[in-house]
Amino acid sequence: MMPAAKEKYRPYPALRPQTRRWPDAEITRPPVWCSVDLRDGNQALIDPMGTGRKMQMWQTLVGIGFKEIEVGFPAASQTDYDFIRVLIEGGHIPEDVTIQVLVQSRPELIARTFEAVRGAPRVIVHLYNSTSEVQRRVVFGLDRQGCIDLALAGTRQIRELSAARPEGEVVFQYSPESFTGTEPDFAVEIVEAVAQAWGASPTRRMICNLPATVEMSTPNHYADVIEWFLDKVSCRDSLILSVHPHNDRGTGVAAAELAVMAGADRVEGTLFGNGERTGNVDIITLALNLFTQGVDPRLDLSDIDAVRHVAEECTGLPVHPRHPYAGDLVYTAFSGSHQDAIRKGFAARRKGNDPVWEVPYLPIDPADVGRNYQAVIRINSQSGKGGIAAVLERDYGLELPRPLQVEFAQVVQRIADAAGRELEPAEIMAAFTDTYLSPGRLELVEYSTVPVGNKGQNRALTATLLKDGEERVLQGVGPGPVAAFVQALEKELGVALSLRDYHEHALGSGADAQAACYVELVLPDGTGIHGAAVEAGITMASLRAVVSAVNRMG
Repeated sequence: MMPAAKEKYRPYPALRPQTRRWPDAEITRPPVWCSVDLRDGNQALIDPMGTGRKMQMWQTLVGIGFKEIEVGFPAASQTDYDFIRVLIEGGHIPEDVTIQVLVQSRPELIARTFEAVRGAPRVIVHLYNSTSEVQRRVVFGLDRQGCIDLALAGTRQIRELSAARPEGEVVFQYSPESFTGTEPDFAVEIVEAVAQAWGASPTRRMICNLPATVEMSTPNHYADVIEWFLDKVSCRDSLILSVHPHNDRGTGVAAAELAVMAGADRVEGTLFGNGERTGNVDIITLALNLFTQGVDPRLDLSDIDAVRHVAEECTGLPVHPRHPYAGDLVYTAFSGSHQDAIRKGFAARRKGNDPVWEVPYLPIDPADVGRNYQAVIRINSQSGKGGIAAVLERDYGLELPRPLQVEFAQVVQRIADAAGRELEPAEIMAAFTDTYLSPGRLELVEYSTVPVGNKGQNRALTATLLKDGEERVLQGVGPGPVAAFVQALEKELGVALSLRDYHEHALGSGADAQAACYVELVLPDGTGIHGAAVEAGITMASLRAVVSAVNRMG
């Protein structure tokens, strides 16, 4: 049994601002993205990446369009140090891409970090020290001033080493680590002290990163403290405000979006949210969330499956089949009502000229991220008539009328229930062929028609059939070949028949196009029997569809 929650856990000490601006804000442009896959994501792996996998990940991140990439913690890892040297000495860093390196506020680590980045024309040096109340008290034994002194010592050393760099100054980033566990007023105090020590100004802005190192509250509280911080800090115009949300509560994406609404300029995260514990914020989801709102994320995710493949190969971690935008099943509907709505949405798009994407249950066009439509509708025991019809139309060009959809869905349902698994399109087509297109007791061999009556308004039809293998010649008269054929069959079978539903369409285009025809015959007791046929000519297809229905009468 779980312990009493109120006795063991305390609610987050949230700010209670009298007014909030961020709930009314809209995100109209993307934040600056910084990938931390090669550092934060890498340190969370069971088997951290070596240089080969790091280079594969680097090339993917650059190809997507990241302009800031945290490449490692070179003072803490020889592998990171060596990889950074490979990037710099090998000329692998494009002119418009800035590498970022992380370092604690310790003199020997800072010195080693500057050794690692020598020769790089543009570098972000990311300094951090933990500022949370519990870590000051439990881990470090520091009071507030001791924490500030530690941050200032590192800042001053970085400023001196930066000024001495022949390649030019670094961009300085400071994180009050475990910001969500830090008293907001103390966060303002230490950031202001660091900014002053660095010499931050509107023309020499410092990146101030406020990480949700541990996600401790609902996303609205994170947005509240970001907005409050920006209102209170005295050097806002000298800061690039960055956030680094983790996902301990499962709301990292929401926290990042609300933080941007609250004024954040920059977001650090990883592909698909890889990171320690429950992970970092997922930049892929954030970027495509913007895309679906009509905002260019400035990241190229047009081949999301390739990005996912690289991420899985480099991290050794699978992307969940239900992961937003990227999972194998996120554009797939098995539910019958969903399938029917999606099919109708696609049909409406084919008829209209509106470029705006509006398809039920699909917030994004799968084609925009490199997916095809083959997996949008898949069939199992939960599927309905609309989905089955959509598969036959998509893969085989068959446009089943609604009454036939209803009947055939029952056939597929029985097969799916018996199989206990998803059915492939070929299995569905095989079931349609067995049910409607396979030979039966009657087989139409040939036919001929001639006009009869006043002004030839009727047609006399003569048809040659095989009935149980024996040749029979039938004759009938009606307003068209189908009606004449039905009359001929009534005389042959001794059963009154009427035609209730008739549909036809071309399969393909050009001289070789075939015709598909679907009919429904009604017996004297009102029972409807469906038939279908696919032939080179429309009249033959129509007559053989009637034969298909008669054969199914039993």
